[in-house]
Amino acid sequence: MKHTISALVENKPGVLARCASLFARRGFNIDSLAVSETENPEVSRMILTVTGDDRVLEQICRQLEKLVDVIRVLDHTQQATVERELCLVKVKVTRSTRPEVMQVANIFRGEVVDVGERTLIVEITGDTAKIDAFINLMSDHGIVELVRTGKVVLARGRQPT
Repeated sequence: MKHTISALVENKPGVLARCASLFARRGFNIDSLAVSETENPEVSRMILTVTGDDRVLEQICRQLEKLVDVIRVLDHTQQATVERELCLVKVKVTRSTRPEVMQVANIFRGEVVDVGERTLIVEITGDTAKIDAFINLMSDHGIVELVRTGKVVLARGRQPT
């Protein structure tokens, strides 16, 4: 099962490495990771997406909470959240396929951020399913390169993230 976990941590060198190594020691691969300062510059928020067994992951979260620099850990898997990813996709185009690629990007509310002679770079934001669907459609044209930020989330309403 996929889990989305947020951890509020002290904004200090080495904290990310200590947190990530906890997952690695338990044999969990981190599918995506996004880290940045919060509204408080002394605190960072880590959003991790991992796949694994519920029971073992719960144990890892408890161990994560015990680390000195960790303030709070929450599993958002069953929570109502707003999630987004950013993706840049470089797609092969010809004169005849360029309008079609631009139209699909438009439908997905993507933005063409670079136009080359044989490629377009499209910026798209949305939830994971939307990004996956766009990538799937673009693969028919030929994806030269792509990069994704990983999921960022905020819990809805008064729920903490």
